Amino acid sequence: MATKSEIWRVLTDPLVRQNPVTLQILGICSALAVTTTLATAVTMSISLTVVLTLAAGLISTIRRHIPETVRLIVQIVIVASLVIVIDQLLKAYFAEVSRALSVYVGLITTNCLVLGRTEAYARHHAPVPAMIDAFGNGLGYSLVLVLIGALRELFGKGELFGYEMLPLADAGGWFEPLSLMLLAPSAFFLLGFLVWAVRSWRPEQVEAPDYTPPGRAEAAE
Repeated sequence: MATKSEIWRVLTDPLVRQNPVTLQILGICSALAVTTTLATAVTMSISLTVVLTLAAGLISTIRRHIPETVRLIVQIVIVASLVIVIDQLLKAYFAEVSRALSVYVGLITTNCLVLGRTEAYARHHAPVPAMIDAFGNGLGYSLVLVLIGALRELFGKGELFGYEMLPLADAGGWFEPLSLMLLAPSAFFLLGFLVWAVRSWRPEQVEAPDYTPPGRAEAAE
């Protein structure tokens, strides 16, 4: 049985040290596509975290009964079923946010983070540790999405959750919204700066170069 320290490590490692977005570069499509506002970023974060956690628990529970030849198909079917439920709930109770997210909720089914954690961890561990790992990775993913979504909405509209945070120039204030922040390239650059900041803070996350020029190799020796 896992100790409290091991459980805590599995839960908290994906926040920074093993963050699925900044370290493993997983799930970045939604990080670029749905972070134009904080509301859509939070909704996507919650949706993916719920799907990832429940899928990990279900797949772990039946892991010994899934034939190797169809394991990926079974995993995708489980994830897709959960995504359909989440999508219908959003359409029923949060129609405006659901329209803003468009097809990206459905694409949770093929999100490499979900399939990666179910394949790499849930398939080899008991349900409780698998769900803790999935929940931790969902939180790490959510942390990045919420941060990028908050920055884009704040500087692109001067708002957070639709409430004015910076006095707009059109209303006699001093802030002129940066419309570029609402375009996809801004999310790409923000994510790049975030990865750079995290890896500057934690140099051990920097990958070894694939190729070292001869001059540098000789200098290192």
